[in-house]
Amino acid sequence: MVEEEKNNIIYVIGHCNPDTDSICSAIAYADLKRKITGKRYKAKRAGQVNSETKFVLRYFGVNQPGYLPDVRTQVKDIEIRRIGGINRDVSIRRAWEKMTENSVVTLPVLESDKDLVGLITIGDITKSYMNVYDNKILSVAKTPIANILDTLQGELVAGNPDKIIESGKVLIAAANPDLMENYIEENDVVILGNRYESQLCAIEMNAKCIIVCEGAPVSRTITKLAQDKECIIIKTPHDTYTVARLVNQSMPISFFMKQDGLVTFTTEDFIDDIRTIMAKKRYRDFPILDKKTGEFIGMISRRNLLDAKRKQLILMDHSERSQAVDGLEDAEIIEIIDHHRIGSIETMSPVFFRNQPLGCTSTIVYQMYQENNIPIEKEIAGLLCSAILSDTLVFRSPTCTPVDEVAAKNLAEIAGIEIDSFAQEMFTAGSNLLSKSPEEIFYQDFKKFTASDLTFGVGQITAMNQEELEKIKGKLVPYMEKAFRDHGVEMLFFMLTNILQESTELIVQGNGAKEVVKNAFDIENPDEKIILEGVVSRKKQLIPLLMMSLQQDNN
Repeated sequence: MVEEEKNNIIYVIGHCNPDTDSICSAIAYADLKRKITGKRYKAKRAGQVNSETKFVLRYFGVNQPGYLPDVRTQVKDIEIRRIGGINRDVSIRRAWEKMTENSVVTLPVLESDKDLVGLITIGDITKSYMNVYDNKILSVAKTPIANILDTLQGELVAGNPDKIIESGKVLIAAANPDLMENYIEENDVVILGNRYESQLCAIEMNAKCIIVCEGAPVSRTITKLAQDKECIIIKTPHDTYTVARLVNQSMPISFFMKQDGLVTFTTEDFIDDIRTIMAKKRYRDFPILDKKTGEFIGMISRRNLLDAKRKQLILMDHSERSQAVDGLEDAEIIEIIDHHRIGSIETMSPVFFRNQPLGCTSTIVYQMYQENNIPIEKEIAGLLCSAILSDTLVFRSPTCTPVDEVAAKNLAEIAGIEIDSFAQEMFTAGSNLLSKSPEEIFYQDFKKFTASDLTFGVGQITAMNQEELEKIKGKLVPYMEKAFRDHGVEMLFFMLTNILQESTELIVQGNGAKEVVKNAFDIENPDEKIILEGVVSRKKQLIPLLMMSLQQDNN
């Protein structure tokens, strides 16, 4: 039976350098949407999980979301024709019948019902009928006796049906026995009628198999002699002409199938990548294999690409294209939940967009649980509370609102945690950065922004003491030049934020970056160490001033 695979999962995903809010809000919102709609919503991540978020997930016993680095349409997003394969020993007649039954022109040839070893097409079978073969073709093709029995609707009178024709020719015993002795050789397959003498002659000449036509009876003497000589006797209801026409259809498909240079794809392959390959090949159908196991799954054709279904996404904690997962242009955005400035993402049609001036996206998710009267489970409450504490720096950030604080306290009660002690543990786990590489530190919380056609990047790490920040700075400063080249941005800024002192040291890279900071924060000498007192929030205290400074420079 042919089945069609349809991907109806809606992915809930944050930005490509996820922080605790990005991960936790995605997990919680997927949970909320499942409970409200009963549909399949699945949290995903577009980047690696940082130390702080790992601590939070372990603390509340929640698994990391699966990694989804690219949301372009994949093979698994289109209809895959699910069809059972056939064994390489199956006759071409049976292969034809299966093609007709399933209205297909290509069949996969499998071993152990899962491993692809070849393909047989209707064209291959047509050639088997039209080509002229010599009388040794059954042995050349290594034809099983079982196939001959099946094709001729035969009855096994004597011999072993598991034998294979490996040598000899096929002939029709139309002459008298005296002449037959001149052309029957050992291991031949002889087609004959009810003449006792012809049957006896063929057996005595060591024929491998005799096929008795028109259901003619076979005597006990002939049967006993055949058994002694290990000659196979098949009795068929068909006449000699029909048997001669049908017998080649018993050849196994292994003789005709294509097994070298197969063009296969996996479920994870992107449609953009396979479309070009398919266009260059004259094949009608292409096999699909499981990416991990290599096992056969089904078939696709070029027509399936026309019905490709784009991935459906809900974006959490961002609306900037530069921060989003790769391949966003090929996906369908159906919702955006965010607490940042409205960014550059464009959609093909109207979407549900909720953006509030709060300290954390998880606060918005908490509100939506309340609005829909959905009870919040302990683990989800813990995740949402952790995200709010992280984003607001335990209510110290200027982005924090009374709404965030009330939400966090209510969630802490549900989760059974004490805010100050838990936050201390969480930040300590997150700030344990000295053992990490400069690259890991840099990308722990990094985002790109665009202002007046100029793209710049801003990273941030937070720590509980200044000594740790100084050591981290020693690692980061040499790496900033490489990061600057890799990203192709005009400017890079990195915030080293001391949570307890509520201050940030800013390190910069790129032509004009120091001048932008000088104008934004009215700093007299940006060539010296740049210390921004009272600045802890990238979103509210750094980005708006950098944007204004850049726009003034362009004007």
